[in-house]
Amino acid sequence: MTAVAIPHAARRRLAGWTPPQVTARALHVWRRNRDVYLNVWRSELIWPIVEPLVTLLALGLGLGTFVELESGQDYIDFVGPALIAVFSMWTATAECGWGSYTRMDSQGSFDAIIATPVSVDEVTTGEVIWGATRSLMGVFYIMVMVTIMGGIDSPMALLIFPLALVPGVMFSAISLAYTAIARSVSSLNYFFATYVTPQFWLSGAFFPLSELPGWVSVVAWFTPAYHVVRIYRALAAGDPQAEHLIDGLWIVVVAAVAYIIAITMMRRRLIK
Repeated sequence: MTAVAIPHAARRRLAGWTPPQVTARALHVWRRNRDVYLNVWRSELIWPIVEPLVTLLALGLGLGTFVELESGQDYIDFVGPALIAVFSMWTATAECGWGSYTRMDSQGSFDAIIATPVSVDEVTTGEVIWGATRSLMGVFYIMVMVTIMGGIDSPMALLIFPLALVPGVMFSAISLAYTAIARSVSSLNYFFATYVTPQFWLSGAFFPLSELPGWVSVVAWFTPAYHVVRIYRALAAGDPQAEHLIDGLWIVVVAAVAYIIAITMMRRRLIK
């Protein structure tokens, strides 16, 4: 990948960190990704729909018939809302992982875009917004499946969809921050194997963490998916508590920090 050359004065200005400089031009990046998606949407629908559906059938209606929770809650009610959280995490992370890396390195799209008046910060923002959009789409698909299978007990679950934008931004920004330092597409495997997959299984989505050693719950608390699972599960049950406001605040703070880190890392990657 070739970096875009910029004047010496601009390099000197960017040597010291500056706040994100973002305008509505970031939406052009989002539209570019949207237009590409609309040309290939049939193939793109396979994974976001089939895998969650198979998981719901296998766990919610299959294994779930043999699982008895201490709370007395049906397993489909326990696992269904959590799958909305963890699979939308996968969607956003994959889009800003493999998808963004391909656009940045293999296709050279980022270099071409920042050769126009669109800045690196706006490319980064557009990518994060697009990742969040894909995440919202995943939330919709999975919520429909969970509702059909009886895993939603309250109309408050409808609040999941608008609220899902913030976790979508968070997961997208975290993924893009790593993508910015990845030196090959295969190095993304480290990120998914050591960060995404452990969250998928240890976020409390599939079993109560209270049944595991105490240190597991401590570690899980610091993972983003854990807090998203708690909020979605509470809304699906119609039982949000004040403690879930802490989960929401945690997500907002991490989303903001991850976005700043993604901006910083992309500047270093694309501006030399």
